[in-house]
Amino acid sequence: MKKRWVIRALKIATIAIVAATALGFIVESLWNWLGPAVFGARTITFWQAVGILILSKILFGGFRGRPGYGGHWRRRMRERWEQMSPEERERFRQGAFGACGRASGIVPGSPESRRV
Repeated sequence: MKKRWVIRALKIATIAIVAATALGFIVESLWNWLGPAVFGARTITFWQAVGILILSKILFGGFRGRPGYGGHWRRRMRERWEQMSPEERERFRQGAFGACGRASGIVPGSPESRRV
């Protein structure tokens, strides 16, 4: 199990390094192609291009991940779950997890899943 997570982390790290390298070369190429001609700017190196990428991420994107990803849906689903009776919850489990082939029937994020 631990070996699987290590392999997955290495794959993610490799993809991140390749993506950062590709984006760095793209920014460098575009800057060196357009910057001097349009703005009269100097050419930049690869590391300066990577620095521009990091600076733009800090200024415009932050490091929070995708904002609001699933938050509204999760909140609404939790409210609906809390308003259900135990019989309705069981019917929901059977319908949702029976179709997927899961035997546990515990809804992630539900009060029952926290007790386990």
